[in-house]
Amino acid sequence: MFGSIGMPELILIFIVALLVFGPKKLPELGKSLGRGLAEFKRASDDLKKTIEDEIEQGKHEADAVKKQVAEVRSTFDAPAAPVTPPSESAPAAPSGPAPQGSAPQGSVSRADSPIRPV
Repeated sequence: MFGSIGMPELILIFIVALLVFGPKKLPELGKSLGRGLAEFKRASDDLKKTIEDEIEQGKHEADAVKKQVAEVRSTFDAPAAPVTPPSESAPAAPSGPAPQGSAPQGSVSRADSPIRPV
């Protein structure tokens, strides 16, 4: 319980405390010492529990991040759908000159374009 302190040492400590503090103050001192030790133990248990809870929460968050990383990797590792070029049978854009003012602002209309359709 007290480590390397044996019964003779405890008796000596008690006698010295009795002589120093007196018989009236010794019970009050023992109560306050007991309360202090109990409060210290309670606080240290609370701290230990808080640290363990934080570690456990960190593990759960790390697992969630690992799952998200695995999902992202699987989406990049999955083969992409083949891209097919547009077929020649698709309707082509009209090759005639576009009406004036129909081109969006900032773009060149086909009539003013240096490249002419063949």
